[in-house]
Amino acid sequence: MIYTITLNPSIDYIVEVHDLKLGGLNRMNRDLKLPGGKGINVSRILNQLGAANTAIGFLGGFTGRFINDKLQEDAIQTDFVTIADDTRINIKLKHGDETEINGLGPAIRTEEAEQLLNKLSSLQKGDIVVLSGSVPPSLGSDFYDRLIHVCKQTEAEFVIDTTGPALMQALVHQPLLVKPNHHELAELFGVTIETREELVSYGRKLLEAGAKHVLISMAGEGALFITETNVYHATVPKGTVKNSVGAGDSMIGGFVGTYVLQGDLLEAFRTGVASGSATAFSDDLATREFIDELRNQVTITTL
Repeated sequence: MIYTITLNPSIDYIVEVHDLKLGGLNRMNRDLKLPGGKGINVSRILNQLGAANTAIGFLGGFTGRFINDKLQEDAIQTDFVTIADDTRINIKLKHGDETEINGLGPAIRTEEAEQLLNKLSSLQKGDIVVLSGSVPPSLGSDFYDRLIHVCKQTEAEFVIDTTGPALMQALVHQPLLVKPNHHELAELFGVTIETREELVSYGRKLLEAGAKHVLISMAGEGALFITETNVYHATVPKGTVKNSVGAGDSMIGGFVGTYVLQGDLLEAFRTGVASGSATAFSDDLATREFIDELRNQVTITTL
């Protein structure tokens, strides 16, 4: 089983205003309400690929009920902890450019955090846990460490998609996959990276620190996949970018889902790139049909 964990989910409220007037009255041309959060996005892509998974995290209030109902409508299994505070709403304002206004998120109580940790105690060897996104301040900076500790105790694999110290601290525990983009990788090491060779060099440092596989997204320049023995480059399909939300999560969902279903790392890499591109070219997350259409446009070469 694959488990996705979203510690600070949201309703993504997408609002389109063609002629935005600051300080005046504006009317929406279109709006859309979607279940949001990095782990939830991964679950939605896994569902498109037919990979069984369970979405876990914290949900509260009418906003939390909306998210849970939407996921269950799509036949995604959920096992969220119900919290006292309301789940946040993030506004994605599209007006030519895109402006994001993210909610603060709820305060998670100690007993609510313990409930989540207890849910993971039933993990088994062979399960994969996807840890994605930021940690609410009320949980403390070590909460990912606590989740990883449970994974190691139960011999479950874990994938982590976060940045900064939380990522560096996780490497010693040998995550199955880490996925920084090229900007995040540079920030992680406090350097400026200008060439593909430098990307590979710093990507290998993540392997040396403990990661089993490293996936580096490079926007229009494609993606790199680094293993102990090889480095691969994938091209990205051509298309018009419509959506900046969820492409990285879709890449992880495509990779993990295909790896679980097929056991082939390169096909997982190919599907991950196709899934990220399909989301970037869509108003919402990618569909299975669009992922399949783009998969054949992804060319992988060994560097």
